[in-house]
Amino acid sequence: MSSTSSPLSAPEIVCVGETMALITPTDAALATAGHATIGIAGAESNVSAGVAATGHRVAWASRLGADPLGDRIASELERRGVELWVERDDTTPTGVMFKDPGVESSSVYYYRRGSAASRMEAGFLTPERLDGVRIVHTTGITPALSASCREMVDRLFADARTAGALVSFDVNDRRPLWSREDAAETLARLADAADITFVGRDEAERIWGTATAAEIRAFLPNCALLVVKDGDIGATAYDGDAEPVFVPAPVVDVVEPVGAGDAFASGFLAATLDGADLAARLSAGHAAAERVLLIAADLPALPPLD
Repeated sequence: MSSTSSPLSAPEIVCVGETMALITPTDAALATAGHATIGIAGAESNVSAGVAATGHRVAWASRLGADPLGDRIASELERRGVELWVERDDTTPTGVMFKDPGVESSSVYYYRRGSAASRMEAGFLTPERLDGVRIVHTTGITPALSASCREMVDRLFADARTAGALVSFDVNDRRPLWSREDAAETLARLADAADITFVGRDEAERIWGTATAAEIRAFLPNCALLVVKDGDIGATAYDGDAEPVFVPAPVVDVVEPVGAGDAFASGFLAATLDGADLAARLSAGHAAAERVLLIAADLPALPPLD
């Protein structure tokens, strides 16, 4: 596994999960488009880039194909200040995602089955590798990629704690990747076991039938810090048995909502590293999400390469 980190110190956060090449038409719908852009798409790398933008040390851990799309992803994340803990695989490809823009919403099409990242296995990151890391973050997308990825995430929770790190988990249900039954059981188990869990009120209702933040908390009683996001209404945090803290969302003229949840997590986690109180962490999450809601991309643009 290659890395740009120093052997004498560790990043503050490690984000673990798949990133794909993102193909987006620029002149028409996907079926008739003549031109498109190539970007990157991955919940965990979005979080890592967002945390890096605040000045904290962060690494992204995953697998990429030994192909030009893998090169593109690696270069883009390094440009954003993210350290790479990445294995390159010359037998399986980097995953690809196509976006089909629509008037009301965009559709997405995944080509990630059998990808390099789907071959992550239990023990991908050992306690020794995670020594000194403060937070290990992943999402519910990762266990949906393959049976070996599901086993990897289970081991990751244990190995992160052995290394002394907090486990952060964003439910991030992706309906095309697995059945509702598989998702409901696995996501509930992981969300309840994490030290910090992020979940959207709407996705929780969809997969678990929990309609309110209080019902979600009752459903996930063992998670130390539960953050329930409720779109443009706001976010509520439950820290142990303390009274919940609610911070309303700012009013935003939304361009596209994709990536806002990842941005929220990055702002919240960066403020957690800063030692901010719970209300300030929620506000930092809202501020980070707002910046992404105002653009038609998961991440803000960087200056072009010379």
